[in-house]
Amino acid sequence: MSQDIIANHLQHSLTALERAARDAALLATAHRVAATIVDALRSGNRLLIIGNGGSAADAQHIAAEIMGRYKKERPAYAAVALTTDTSALTAIGNDYSFERVFARQVEGLGMRGDVLMALSTSGRSRNILAALRMARERGLVTIGFTGSNGEALRTACDHLLVVPSDDTPVIQQIYMAYAHGICDEIEQGMMREAAKE
Repeated sequence: MSQDIIANHLQHSLTALERAARDAALLATAHRVAATIVDALRSGNRLLIIGNGGSAADAQHIAAEIMGRYKKERPAYAAVALTTDTSALTAIGNDYSFERVFARQVEGLGMRGDVLMALSTSGRSRNILAALRMARERGLVTIGFTGSNGEALRTACDHLLVVPSDDTPVIQQIYMAYAHGICDEIEQGMMREAAKE
């Protein structure tokens, strides 16, 4: 092991990313996630995304790739990060509890056929689990991104992408790498469908 902290981090990340790239089950899940989101968007539904801390920023990043554009010039697709409305987050957190900050938004905004994507490195965040339960009640399709210790999300998600790491920064790096690939597949899939019309 090198004495260089940054080199060690990069090597650890690379090893985990190489494992993730060779994981056939993980790749199959990623393809199902992309197809699920394409189906929802093609039907006029939306992608809602949640996460805490760094995963809140990742939620915003993914929503921006879908709403704006990833690589190609094309129409905007409906994607919203539920991590950005400070008035809603603070009002719900104050009036109810922090555990309800996402569930309440899913209750108000989520419609049957929408997709809720939940990013949780631990898979145990109570506000994430509460939002997934609400999404199920309202007929949303549920997707989770987590790390190797996040199996608690399994019963709450229709599709669960489990990154082969228990190191929070590495989990986030890998699920964002997967998210970028998924965004690419969504964009190309949507554009192929539009070309058929």
